[in-house]
Amino acid sequence: MSNFKHIGASQDPFTLEIVKDTLLSIGDEMFHTLARTSMSPIIYEVLDFACGLTDNKGQLLTQGNGVAGFIGTLSYMVREVVAKYNSKDRIRPGDIFIINDPYGGGGTHLSDVGLVMPIFYNDELLGFSANKAHWTEVGGKDPGSFTNDSTDIYQEGLQFPCIKLCDAGRLNEPLVEMIKSNVRFPELSIGDMWAQIAALKIGDKRFVELCTKYGKETVTASIELLLNQGEQMAISAIRNLPNGVYTANNFIDGDGLGNGPFGIQVKVTITDDRFICDFRGSHPQVPGPVNGSYTTLVTDVRTVFLAITNPSQDANDGVFRPLEVLTDKGSIFSAERPAPVSNYWESGSSGGDLVCQALASILPDRLSAGHFLSVCSVTLSGQQPESGEPFLIVEPSVGGWGAGHGQDGARGQFCIGDGETYNIPVEIAESRYGIMIDEYKLRCDGKGAGEFIGGSGVVRSYRVLTDNQTATVTYGRHLYAPWGVDGGEEGSTNEFSIHKSNGEVDGPYGMYARYVLNQGDVLELVTGTGGGYGNPFNRPVNKVRQDVKNGYYSIQDAEQKYGVILDGEMCEVIGETQARVGFLEGERV
Repeated sequence: MSNFKHIGASQDPFTLEIVKDTLLSIGDEMFHTLARTSMSPIIYEVLDFACGLTDNKGQLLTQGNGVAGFIGTLSYMVREVVAKYNSKDRIRPGDIFIINDPYGGGGTHLSDVGLVMPIFYNDELLGFSANKAHWTEVGGKDPGSFTNDSTDIYQEGLQFPCIKLCDAGRLNEPLVEMIKSNVRFPELSIGDMWAQIAALKIGDKRFVELCTKYGKETVTASIELLLNQGEQMAISAIRNLPNGVYTANNFIDGDGLGNGPFGIQVKVTITDDRFICDFRGSHPQVPGPVNGSYTTLVTDVRTVFLAITNPSQDANDGVFRPLEVLTDKGSIFSAERPAPVSNYWESGSSGGDLVCQALASILPDRLSAGHFLSVCSVTLSGQQPESGEPFLIVEPSVGGWGAGHGQDGARGQFCIGDGETYNIPVEIAESRYGIMIDEYKLRCDGKGAGEFIGGSGVVRSYRVLTDNQTATVTYGRHLYAPWGVDGGEEGSTNEFSIHKSNGEVDGPYGMYARYVLNQGDVLELVTGTGGGYGNPFNRPVNKVRQDVKNGYYSIQDAEQKYGVILDGEMCEVIGETQARVGFLEGERV
């Protein structure tokens, strides 16, 4: 027990605010604990995880920075624990539950493993400490445990259906042994499991210290304040939005098995106090692993909802009370067992993108044009050239974001679902894996023209140093480019190619499972440019000239897309085309 002096159950507004902000800081400390103690680069470098606290009903109180695609998953995990073990004596101090069920309980895909720990104070259950992290391996038919040609969930790895990893503080050793025997890199998976447990215990410890210092009544009052404030702020923001019904439709490229494209749609209804996103009528679940769970859809819509209502607001379940997400059961947005879900982000992110597409033109200060969207995942496995030890790369890719009102699109950033994540640094990749990185540069392809231009994607090339490496690459938005807004041009699609050591080039592809690479082959990964915003003729001449000098557009692009004629050698402005002059004169009239 902490040595903090009990200062009573004072519930003055200052104390409540202090306790509320302390709850937020606990989420951050949990986040840093997990990052600093994990074994896998996808956690400690990429930060593909989330940590947070909930109350005893499973309402999210705080969530540390990390993957935007996990906003909402923690509360669903805890609710699954509460529903399954609702009897008091079945949830005890020291319990830790493990869950990765994609069809319920906050599931995404099997690689994202969630742990939940109850928090007791004076023998009373007051809340839960929870986290979810991407394990490098959970078994399954392919290295890295997620692939783009699975046909059911059983091919994708171990399933943990909300069971006890620890029972009253005692580790479930048989379960741990089973995990070790079914994953390719047990030292990474088990190491990350212990890092998650450490983060849970930090959350439990700090929450108990808070109750000891301020009293249970003050802490529970602060929790109520936190949730109610979140709801009030969200409703206040919704009241400033234009009421109405807004629609959008688009496509998901394919499922990795040759099927597709798949039509998707949304109807967004905004009232004075409700924000309803209705995806009913979208394509049913599909044979390949681009299906997503309902939780995934809710999470991606929540990310956009926060961007619209209050981007700086900390995520908690009070914030999302005015939000309602509807879809058909058994759809590509709410798949049912045993549908494969390995590449769930292709559907989930597309759902969030649909909401942006429906509202971008009426909310120009909050939403941008379409971006490269896909996680653009790369799984590369093989042997190290010197030691002969096996290695496994699992990482997302960065790309171009769409332009918005008053600003060009961001260049070389992660997609909306990845949130605050990072690349594996070149130095780490080259020292730990059997590859060299030949190039890592912006993709300047002349797409995404507009008054404000779409952000550039990137080119990242892996040179293979040993034979018989295998690459599984999933680059969605390969067929349908990011959309522009208010006359802005479309961006470009994601793709990858293989430049073989004999000079042959194979590709471009959007998805490929287990492509065999040999020494000297180069895997060239290319992500898309974001969509443009506004008519290109409205872009000032000096900015067009600077874009050409920076390499984003060619001299020909400047003339054909922007109506600006430049000198070929000095890049000086010679004049403007009649089309641009006529357009601008019409604008002035």
